[in-house]
Amino acid sequence: MKTNAKTNAKTSATTTDVTFRSAGLALAGHLHVPHTAPADPLPAVVVGHPASGVKEQAADLYAGHLAARGFVVLTFDAAHQGESEGLPRGLEDPAQRVEDLKAAVSFLSTRPEADPERIGMLGICASGGYATQAAATDQRVRALATVSGADIGRQFRDGADGGQDPAVVRQLLTAAAAARTAEARGEGTGTFPIFPPTAEEARAAGGQHGFEGFEYYCTDRARHPRSAKEFTWSSVDRIVSFDPFRFIDLLAPRPLLMVVGTRAVTSYMSTEAFARAHGPKELYWIEGASHVDLYDKPEYVGPAVERLTAFFADKLSADGPVAA
Repeated sequence: MKTNAKTNAKTSATTTDVTFRSAGLALAGHLHVPHTAPADPLPAVVVGHPASGVKEQAADLYAGHLAARGFVVLTFDAAHQGESEGLPRGLEDPAQRVEDLKAAVSFLSTRPEADPERIGMLGICASGGYATQAAATDQRVRALATVSGADIGRQFRDGADGGQDPAVVRQLLTAAAAARTAEARGEGTGTFPIFPPTAEEARAAGGQHGFEGFEYYCTDRARHPRSAKEFTWSSVDRIVSFDPFRFIDLLAPRPLLMVVGTRAVTSYMSTEAFARAHGPKELYWIEGASHVDLYDKPEYVGPAVERLTAFFADKLSADGPVAA
């Protein structure tokens, strides 16, 4: 484990570089601990980053706020991405992403700062889907929250707004199959760009949602040198067949909070998943926020953090029932 600790004055928390293993791969993480942490272990939260993101972006932003409010919080780069191990680079493998989240819970369970009986999980964007599947089948997770929760498989199959031409996914799968054959012939790992080269092309290809993704990841707003700009073609067939909300009913009787922007084109993914959940649940709307607005814009992140804080404080309380 790395021990490079730094203080974040903005969030009243100390952040330490850590590493832990997931399916044999070393994952790079940040452990966020409140400045005034008491001697007793604290409730803890694992935070997953969006697809193509890294821990230093939206995940660390939310983690810093939660740590300042009394939680131990772990963020990390997914395997094959950021500072974490894994070849090929740029592989987005839903099964591995779910395993990474479970490995993060295992790591937190060994930390003296964290109470292993009071661990929650927060997934942002695609990690909302990954976290749902991880929590549904990992009883150590006592409470689950999502922010702009998305089904990445459905996004590839149907588009962010659900209106994609069915021919698109068939074309993607054809290209992915050809890339697998080329790799078997020794021609290297094929990749495709996640974002168009310009904002205008991003808007033309993906509308306002596509433009907002480009603006967040590809401009000074939140650009990071380690965030993924390409995925491997071998990611595509793994993603297309992924159904993260299929077993959301297994989360019960543990509680669920889904935070969604009223302008998010992906909101139908959260609302449909929410309808399938059987346990204690809340769908919390942030007025005026789009999907990507909730990654970093203070006027939307602020109320999201306040609701998340109240949720985790209640559901991860030392003496509260699991289904409180």
